[in-house]
Amino acid sequence: MKHATFGGGCFWCTEAVFARVAGVDKIVPGYTGGHLENPTYEQVCAKNTGHAEVIDVAYDPETVDYADLLEIFFRTHDPTTKDRQGNDVGPQYRSAVFYHDDEQREQAEDAIRRLDASDVFPAPIVTEVTPADTFYPAETYHHDFFAKNPANPYCNAVVGPKLEKLRTLFADKLR
Repeated sequence: MKHATFGGGCFWCTEAVFARVAGVDKIVPGYTGGHLENPTYEQVCAKNTGHAEVIDVAYDPETVDYADLLEIFFRTHDPTTKDRQGNDVGPQYRSAVFYHDDEQREQAEDAIRRLDASDVFPAPIVTEVTPADTFYPAETYHHDFFAKNPANPYCNAVVGPKLEKLRTLFADKLR
């Protein structure tokens, strides 16, 4: 298995999206990119730890490659808004690719250049591309949140449209 780490707003959303992708073995929501060791959700939400809400994705590169994961990541959230995804505002919701090696960094930078040139989005991509740092798993109640709480109003309003976009754009990549 290889790992990819993405921050695309609320980790409930990104986890729900990638949980449906063939070749994804395990997803762990958590925090990275900040300066506080072992942060809690409350500390990250206070917006002063520097951490982003992220998912760590363990995937089988024989089934799904990193370029496909990047495409799914970029197309299922808004990578053009700084520190914001919809009504979720703050640096913990920033769009970020935390790369694990130079190949992932190059692929992320290439994907951004290609998507910006294609005018898929109405504004330039502001996603940060940063080396992966210490990853801190989120509290247990955040794991599989959407699967465990499908009637949650936030999930219906925010996760649902992302899953529809996933099904529309990437039907061939789903389980």
